[in-house]
Amino acid sequence: MPRYLPKSIVCLREGYTRATLVSDLLAGLTVGVIALPLAIAFGIASIPEAVASSSGISPPALGLITAVVAGFLISALGGSRVQIGGPTGAFIVIIYHVAQEFGYDGLLLTTLMAGVIVIIMGLARFGSMIKFIPYPVTTGFTSGIAIIIAVAQVKDFLGLQMGSVPAEFIPKIQAYTQNILSVQWPTVAVGMGSLLLMMASRRWVPRLPAAIFTVIVAAVVVWVFKLPVDTISSRFGAIPHSFPMPSLPEISWSRIQELVPSATTVALLIAIESLLSAVVADGMTGRRHKADCELVGQGVANIASALFGGLPATGAIARTAANIKNGARTPLSGIIHAVTLLLCMLVAASWAEKIPLTTLAAILFMVAWNMSELDHFRYLLRAPASDRAVLLTTFGLTVFMDLTVAVGVGMILASLLFMKRMSELSGVAPVGNGGEEGDEERPDPNAIQSRQVPPGVEVYEINGPFFFGVADRLKDILRGMEQTPKVFILRVRSVPYIDASGMHALEEFYEKCHRQNTTLLLSGVHAHLLFMFAKSGFDRVIGEQNMLGNIDSALNRAREILGLLPQAPPAQHQPEVARER
Repeated sequence: MPRYLPKSIVCLREGYTRATLVSDLLAGLTVGVIALPLAIAFGIASIPEAVASSSGISPPALGLITAVVAGFLISALGGSRVQIGGPTGAFIVIIYHVAQEFGYDGLLLTTLMAGVIVIIMGLARFGSMIKFIPYPVTTGFTSGIAIIIAVAQVKDFLGLQMGSVPAEFIPKIQAYTQNILSVQWPTVAVGMGSLLLMMASRRWVPRLPAAIFTVIVAAVVVWVFKLPVDTISSRFGAIPHSFPMPSLPEISWSRIQELVPSATTVALLIAIESLLSAVVADGMTGRRHKADCELVGQGVANIASALFGGLPATGAIARTAANIKNGARTPLSGIIHAVTLLLCMLVAASWAEKIPLTTLAAILFMVAWNMSELDHFRYLLRAPASDRAVLLTTFGLTVFMDLTVAVGVGMILASLLFMKRMSELSGVAPVGNGGEEGDEERPDPNAIQSRQVPPGVEVYEINGPFFFGVADRLKDILRGMEQTPKVFILRVRSVPYIDASGMHALEEFYEKCHRQNTTLLLSGVHAHLLFMFAKSGFDRVIGEQNMLGNIDSALNRAREILGLLPQAPPAQHQPEVARER
């Protein structure tokens, strides 16, 4: 199917030139070098030391395996031309908690389940629906994750001599405070130097791969001066020089049930971040990605990552941007990036083992800063109170509670506030002879004040979607009137949609009118409402003669019921068919 045809095949069909190959080769090699320290840092930050030692795994190797396997498949099977995939900072928090609670096998099964969920999302064409996640929710949990990532690096950055770090935010701060006197100043010096070197290189030499340059300089300094600073090998041992064989994690029904919430959260993060990255890439290249194909590719990549013992992966915005800036044109650049990392793992692992952990902490500080979206956060703090509430709630729950809870509560709160806004925009209001309709710039040719409303007739209008948030307003209208009208005209010309609650409220209102000997007329009934009325059977209840296309027909029908003569419509009248306001 064209919808799920990977961009790699699309690009090959378009023709592949020597110039394109050179561009992709240079971009892939550059991004592969950039991704090397990031993959190692994400692997170390994602796995608790106790889990790593009990499982006999190498966290740096997990980051590299993920970048190789998932990075290759995301580029080969995805729906974006220049997307770079791999482990990202957004996953560190949830991966750490899953590994700590369910162990390494539980993490692998979570990753596999998340991959399956993302494939289902792609096949169900959810790609276009991810954009409906409110911006305050994504900003809130992204900024919260940035805070958690930064705080988690304090131990390695300062070289604190302490046991395992608590997973929760407040206990973590307390543990740091209790052990602050154990700070190792050589470690702090290397960490601060690494941080300043990255900041300076990004400012003055932006084309230089700042992260890889920094780890090389830091490793050389520590080795030459024999500084007492923890490195990858001193903490985690040697990085494996071989690639693992695929295998299935332990799978059981009870295990699947307890991992569903975590897998769902990981799947949502995969989908959101990958499509956000693809949108950024589209803006930089002028191309368009295939969202559903991208989700399927991401899902397959995560299943494969789990089979090889890796971590969850998604599109990486910073690496994707670097790929584009270095001349990438097709998915081959992402494939070359993965091959570059594989060669580094097989050939240069012994060199990578010398990287100081405080330097990797400095790299993650930069990642956290870039993720924090401080400008966007400040902007949303000036937004309406409802958006601020969603932002701060999601942010606070991410930092102090749990990412799964934060995303869920944020979405629910945003949905409730949206419904409240819609109910405020929609409403049921009287439009009598003194009513104001239209404006000076756009006068309403069908305004009721230009018509003569017979005595005994009341005219009300519903504006906006008629859904459950508005339905209750219709029920007490007749009760509030001093005198029950003979005819009640309800204008529905500005109702684009009516849900089951609105339909039920309309039926109850008809029954109430019927009991009080009031004839209910509907004015401005357009095609969509006719379809809904016919589907529910309401057209047979109210009668087709009482569903009119415009206000003039409705007023003449009211005159007929009252035994009065009909009147011709004003000269300026227009047909009413789903009029937009």
